[in-house]
Amino acid sequence: MDELILELKEEIIKVLNLEDMTPEDIDPKAPMFGAGGLGLDSIDALELIVLLEKRYGIRLANAAEGKKIFTNVENIAQYVTENRKK
Repeated sequence: MDELILELKEEIIKVLNLEDMTPEDIDPKAPMFGAGGLGLDSIDALELIVLLEKRYGIRLANAAEGKKIFTNVENIAQYVTENRKK
């Protein structure tokens, strides 16, 4: 799962144009939205949804599911591991 977490960090940096960040700057347990984390917003959430669809073949069923999944990188990795299309 560590490889997937690193891959997700790299993809998040690329997709969200976080040019000043490196994967090491992202704590996999830190919140992605709001204060104390990456400070992402709703537009970023849409970009993350597209990332999951394109890269891993995962479609989210509803917004509530997304809120739970996108709390931090570790949760995204867990969700991808359980739901990715082979």
